[in-house]
Amino acid sequence: MEHVLLSLHVLASIVFVGGSAVATSLFPRYAPLAAATPSPDPGERSPAVAAALHRITGGYSLFGLVVPVVGMALAGIQGRMGEIWIIISMVLTAAAGALLATQIYPRQRDALRDGGDDRRLRTLSMLAGIYNLLWAIVVVMMIVRPGSGGQA
Repeated sequence: MEHVLLSLHVLASIVFVGGSAVATSLFPRYAPLAAATPSPDPGERSPAVAAALHRITGGYSLFGLVVPVVGMALAGIQGRMGEIWIIISMVLTAAAGALLATQIYPRQRDALRDGGDDRRLRTLSMLAGIYNLLWAIVVVMMIVRPGSGGQA
């Protein structure tokens, strides 16, 4: 059972978290600009691509909920829920999810509705970078397992 859960955890991480990470990163490049905002490269802006990336961000994020659920089930079966690397990973995962739900996804929606400006799209890029960094730290925690006392 552990192998099935671990496989599901890793595959869901790659597909769903990876997909949402890519979508959040690419969205600002394709987001439509507000009417008063000049575009240095108007050919790159595509409301249709931005809308697709927004849908991917939301959909993959919802499906991505399987990652922490399966991860906690796996940690519980292995008796690792109290280990510091698991706790830190859960906190970082919650932070990434909160950032996506409260900042990134709503800002993407607003940019699609109103058009973005340079400042708002740069902020969105920064938030996507933080989101991706949180997930990168979680991946490293899963590999290194600091404080586990055991072999990785």
